[in-house]
Amino acid sequence: MNKLRLGAVALCVSFFMSCEESDQQVKPEKEEISSEILAKIENLGFSTVDAFKYDGKYFVENDIVLTDAHLESLSEGTTYAFEEQYSTDNLVTALPRTINVYLSTSFSSKYFTALDAALNRYNAEGLSITFQRVTSASSANMVINPSPWYYYWFGILGSGGFPTAAGNPHGEILLTKQYYDGINNPGALTTTLAHEIGHCIGFRHTDYMDRSFSCGGSADNEGDGGVGANYIPGTSALPESGSWMLACSDGSDRPFTTNDKTALDYLY
Repeated sequence: MNKLRLGAVALCVSFFMSCEESDQQVKPEKEEISSEILAKIENLGFSTVDAFKYDGKYFVENDIVLTDAHLESLSEGTTYAFEEQYSTDNLVTALPRTINVYLSTSFSSKYFTALDAALNRYNAEGLSITFQRVTSASSANMVINPSPWYYYWFGILGSGGFPTAAGNPHGEILLTKQYYDGINNPGALTTTLAHEIGHCIGFRHTDYMDRSFSCGGSADNEGDGGVGANYIPGTSALPESGSWMLACSDGSDRPFTTNDKTALDYLY
């Protein structure tokens, strides 16, 4: 089966890009990241494998975008987790809390259907954090927008981020319409949206320490920075097939597993 990364297509998408090319779009070139910045990224527990810079942003682990401001705002010694069911240091606070989510009207109706389904998955768990879709970006805590044109060139299908030090969810998710407009499986799109929302409230990839579990190929550890991690008690110590936070997917629908629900309940 074709393996899809939630942040990038595991199969090379560049083969298909000639039909999408615009006269105004020149294939972008990835920029190298300085050794100083790479060290910062690695010390925070992010993988630097295949990390690159473009348009002033750092792209790591396929679907996470960092900026210089993010790197400076993260406290020294903060780290992010490395194995099955781990969370970031920063989580959403001021609970119980409702997170307002806005989906850009540039998306078609199927995206709205998929987002509603993704939010319902969270709300059905009876957590102290709930979600509702709103019709105005100004009233939203989390906005879902189309990604920049170059995401498709780089094979990035979507991106999110992690909660702020102030306890707010990451404020923006970007989805690559050039890819998802051609996907007809509503469950796959629902899972992708739920996955990126998971990052925004503090979840890392389930198979963080060995991406070959879901992505195939050789073992690829996203890196733990050599320091502590936030294990979520009660969850498996091994990667779990079907988890909504797996790094890669076969394009199928992945509702929350038992371990996923345990992790969600423990944090929220």
